Amino acid sequence: MLTSKQILPVFLISSFLAGCTGSNDFQDLQGFVAEVNARPRGEIKPLPEFKLYESFKYSAAGLRAPFSPPVEVKLIKYQQEKGKSDIKPDLDRPKEPLENISIDALRMVGTIAMADGVLWALIDDSQGNVNRVKPGNYMGRNHGKVIDVDQGQVDVIEIVPDGHGGWLERPRSISLQDET
Repeated sequence: MLTSKQILPVFLISSFLAGCTGSNDFQDLQGFVAEVNARPRGEIKPLPEFKLYESFKYSAAGLRAPFSPPVEVKLIKYQQEKGKSDIKPDLDRPKEPLENISIDALRMVGTIAMADGVLWALIDDSQGNVNRVKPGNYMGRNHGKVIDVDQGQVDVIEIVPDGHGGWLERPRSISLQDET
């Protein structure tokens, strides 16, 4: 015999199973599906036609940067020759470490006199390194060659494009910076 505690679960299970078995009365669902299928179909608009992008060619690459100060031309031991057509950078020589940095970012922080009498300039590369340069070394992105080092400044000759397919020599100086 079944007790009242056993009858209740059997009753609940049988009532759930009775609810699952029903007639195949899906008329309302089939009617809704037929109504949706009978509606007119929409059209997908074609993709818009895109215009090709016209690139801009920058032609002022050989000119002075508009936000850098004008170069102070100071010829101490160098006489610039204008119209010289054999001026061009030596692209075959190995690059020196300071040639990867713009000359405007370089600062002279001191000098060192060696035993052989050569005066070296100490150049801060704005990346936490101090480099030694002497006449003949190169620095800056414009093929700048150090031509003179003295106690207060480093004189450099840069080779820059003239804007007409040739090259010009441009004198630059890096002065000793005061820390005050």
